[in-house]
Amino acid sequence: MVNHQLFLLLTLILSILVFQSESRVKAKAPFGFSLELIHRDSPLSPFYNASLNSSEILTKNAIHSMERFKHFQSLINQKVVQSIVFPTENSYLTKLSFGTPPVEYFAIVDTGSDLTWIQCVPCTKCYNSQGSSLFDPQASSTYKAFSCDSQTCRAFGGEQCLKTNDCQYHVTYGDMSSTIGILSSDTLSFDSINGQKTTFSTSIFGCGRNNQVQLGNLGIAGIVGLGGGPFSLVSQIGPHIDHRFSYCFVPRFAKASGKLIFGQESIISHPKAVSTPLVSNYPQTFYYLTLNGVSIGDKTAHPSSSQGNVLIDSGVTLTLLEPDLYSRVEAMVKEAIGKEPVQDPSGTFKLCYGADTNINVPEMVFHFSGADVRLQPVNTFMVNGDLVCMVVVPNSVNTFSVFGNYAQINFQVEYDLQKRVVSFAPTDCTQI
Repeated sequence: MVNHQLFLLLTLILSILVFQSESRVKAKAPFGFSLELIHRDSPLSPFYNASLNSSEILTKNAIHSMERFKHFQSLINQKVVQSIVFPTENSYLTKLSFGTPPVEYFAIVDTGSDLTWIQCVPCTKCYNSQGSSLFDPQASSTYKAFSCDSQTCRAFGGEQCLKTNDCQYHVTYGDMSSTIGILSSDTLSFDSINGQKTTFSTSIFGCGRNNQVQLGNLGIAGIVGLGGGPFSLVSQIGPHIDHRFSYCFVPRFAKASGKLIFGQESIISHPKAVSTPLVSNYPQTFYYLTLNGVSIGDKTAHPSSSQGNVLIDSGVTLTLLEPDLYSRVEAMVKEAIGKEPVQDPSGTFKLCYGADTNINVPEMVFHFSGADVRLQPVNTFMVNGDLVCMVVVPNSVNTFSVFGNYAQINFQVEYDLQKRVVSFAPTDCTQI
């Protein structure tokens, strides 16, 4: 408890240093803006790989979800100061521009990361699958590298001071991917869906010069950090977006894009919207909720853990439940469907049925504290080759669960970081 209180106090001090120093953010459009949000595997993605079938994609995403969970566990249990496993194939992408004049890039949107970073020149080791030229700081008239003696460098905890007196950052992800570079500031701009350009000057980001990440042919330039820490994008621009943002994920293979919304435009006014408190926990990057139970019909299963027992995450495909809770949920699903399940030959999924089996998937209700979120078949089952499999699976510990991005499809999910609540509204995300 003492260590947690010290961490929160340190975070508060870091936030004050960041926002009262040379890193202050100025916004041209303080009321809100909306961005296109595209899944990496969507037909609309510029990196869409038509040669991969849905089964291959789902299996890759499932394996990655398991890896990401393991590193959630290590960070929470061991208090390791480290970001989670690097988000890859199961990621959502958006476009943003760096510098003056602005240079546009695709980057991964990640609620499990804080620092926003892109690949920069000169680069000693960069992955070659970016699909665009690296950002050149010297070509931007507004670029600035933070010095080692700056308040921002000290607040971030710069790992090393270079001969140029530039502040070096080093972020290691749970899968041992890493990015090393210069802690920097520059103009960050977004082309809103309505055609308006929104610009934030002196935004803090990492100019990555040594980026050892496994991206395959993902084609992205870096990460947009939407975590809860003081150096995340939403924390930096918080005063200008009313400390709130939301997203709406479309079904994975829909020929439409979702939305990432900042500021007043993100406010949910849906009559069926429900809200649940955010729970403060360590690491502060992650967003914790309290899950009281899961229901199917008139039967409810309860978790063994209590407050702050579930993470909501944009980078995990599957929903991973505590083993005991999962067993009870699986039994309820089997009873409600009433058909004989079949085994997944890959062993990835625990509950599957033949794709030619006429099953009626029941509504699954997640009872968060103060909010009943009603999941439809699109949130809980997916076609996996000649199978239909449940995308809710067991994790390895009875201490917490993860509410993944499949469960959030066709919901507008709003994070109000000032009131400390997350809201859910059932939404056709292809139409917002």
